[in-house]
Amino acid sequence: MNDVIKTIQQHRSIRKFKNTPLTQEQIDTIVRAAQMAPTSGHFQAYSIIGVTDAGVKKELSKRSGNPVIETCGYLFIFCADLYRIMTAASDNEKQQMKNNVSFAYFNQTSVTDTALAMQNANLAAESMGLGTVIIGGINGALPDLDRWLDLPEYVIPLAGLAVGVPDEHPEQKLRLPQSAVFFENKYNHQLKASVASYDKEMELYYEQRTNNKQKSNWSQKVIHMLTSDIPIEFYTDYIKSKGFALK
Repeated sequence: MNDVIKTIQQHRSIRKFKNTPLTQEQIDTIVRAAQMAPTSGHFQAYSIIGVTDAGVKKELSKRSGNPVIETCGYLFIFCADLYRIMTAASDNEKQQMKNNVSFAYFNQTSVTDTALAMQNANLAAESMGLGTVIIGGINGALPDLDRWLDLPEYVIPLAGLAVGVPDEHPEQKLRLPQSAVFFENKYNHQLKASVASYDKEMELYYEQRTNNKQKSNWSQKVIHMLTSDIPIEFYTDYIKSKGFALK
């Protein structure tokens, strides 16, 4: 097993960091690694914003429910970005491009590009001995986050990546068995037994872990989330307000 595979398999989210800022060399290395991720059609349809403004971090921490945003060594925000290419187009080209990028296909392309870049950054940071946690909860600060970061149309913040020197070593959360996520040639519809077995393992994990012990399992948590009255209708309106009609 090589060092890359070892780093991947040792992943765990870190939510407690030492009061040690990242160096400029570490920041640059992480961003360069992100830029080397695969990208559909060489679109490179993402941007990365490093947030150092204490006021923005404090408000974002509060709105997202993630105190780690204020205490990490550095906060990266990964954004899907189809604005940059607009700046290189003529007025006529820009009009046609705006029509085309309104299709869900291009929104999905930019989201995929961004996710790949963020995972490269995450892996690079962990390979350097740093801790990380990906924070999707930054969406709780929308649409104000747009204003704080001065984002133009066609640029959507997707997730934050908090990086720093870890000050904890939590237990590693179990993943679904491979039989429940990997199939050859055809999707396996007979998944109930695999999920039930995994739920038993997760119940034991939640009962025995060091922090935040609880009586629950994987399916209970996800089903609860997907059956709750979550106020997320605004997100579709927000995406459309950024120029993506999602046709």
